[in-house]
Amino acid sequence: GPRAASQPAAPPPHGYTPRMGPYRRILLVVDLTDDSRAVGARAGAVASAFGAEVALLHVVEYVPVEPMGETLLPAVEIEQELVKRAGERLRALARDLGLADAPCRVEAGNTKAEIVRVAAESGADLVVIGSHERHGPSILVNLTEDTVLHAAPCDVLAVRLR
Repeated sequence: GPRAASQPAAPPPHGYTPRMGPYRRILLVVDLTDDSRAVGARAGAVASAFGAEVALLHVVEYVPVEPMGETLLPAVEIEQELVKRAGERLRALARDLGLADAPCRVEAGNTKAEIVRVAAESGADLVVIGSHERHGPSILVNLTEDTVLHAAPCDVLAVRLR
């Protein structure tokens, strides 16, 4: 009745309200290897749980092997071609993941720096990235996901890959 309506609603736990979860913008970072599907599926699951939107990012880190080689196309053209192909593959991956409408970005440059930059620029509140098991000396190497974890402006979900 009217009396019930005037009663204040119980406050949601810790300020959480449905459809406005802690994550609203997820940045899915993929390297376009076979692992990308597993990482993408995890990002999709988190997005559904929180009603968040997903954007995909792939970084092309092109290092010319022989910068003075005369047979090579100019490095800029090669990089542009790599970016173009990566964009096509990224959109195909997005479709496969059921994220056909998600924005897909391909950036060229240092992988770690670009991930952190795009996360900050796009206002992402969660970065989802693949993380490989390490054995032996590779444990000592400063890998991409470590750098991103420490430098990202938001939470990072490292999806464990075998």
